[in-house]
Amino acid sequence: MEIIKHFIDFVLHLDKHLLDLVNQYDTWTYAILFLIIFVETGVVVLPFLPGDSLLFAAGSLAALNGSPLNVVLLILLLIVAAVLGDALNYHIGDWIGPRVFARDYRFLKREHLLRTQEFYEKHGAKTIIIARFIPIIRTFAPFIAGVGTMSYVRFLSYNLVGAVLWVTLLTGAGYFLGSIPWIQQNFGLLTIGIIVVSVLPVIFEFIKQRRTPAAR
Repeated sequence: MEIIKHFIDFVLHLDKHLLDLVNQYDTWTYAILFLIIFVETGVVVLPFLPGDSLLFAAGSLAALNGSPLNVVLLILLLIVAAVLGDALNYHIGDWIGPRVFARDYRFLKREHLLRTQEFYEKHGAKTIIIARFIPIIRTFAPFIAGVGTMSYVRFLSYNLVGAVLWVTLLTGAGYFLGSIPWIQQNFGLLTIGIIVVSVLPVIFEFIKQRRTPAAR
């Protein structure tokens, strides 16, 4: 429970935590943000990191006067982090293979894998792009692609497009909108809103799957 409490506090006060990072580590903040995005997309057992809200918050901090963060460099570095993270995830899936579907592991739930696999089968290769904007699915999609039969060359093309869109749109939105006084004063609410909007497709898909058998 203590971990959950700290995680919620981190998400709700993401702007303050990042501001503390910038004040304490200056340009080393680039490396810290790079690592967080890389881990969130590349380590299949850590799908709960706040990637969407983190990108927005980072962009808003880059817009502050005197900020050591340059938004163009920030976007480029985080695109690289997102691409490398998905690539690692793909290769982990390719290496482990179908064995992971046999049973639950402590940090790797079979239900998440099966849900992502269904999403992948429905939307095809473009899942790699769509999933960038959906928490949990974002982390498991490249893993499922590695477990499946998608060639790495094809995966890489979708990986690049998805990373560019995800990082540029969310970091850019933070950069151009984060200076608005209302957003600065209600950043916690905005963070919750970003998370809710991100998970809505998953919720709708879950409800649809639950109602379909009943309709039959």
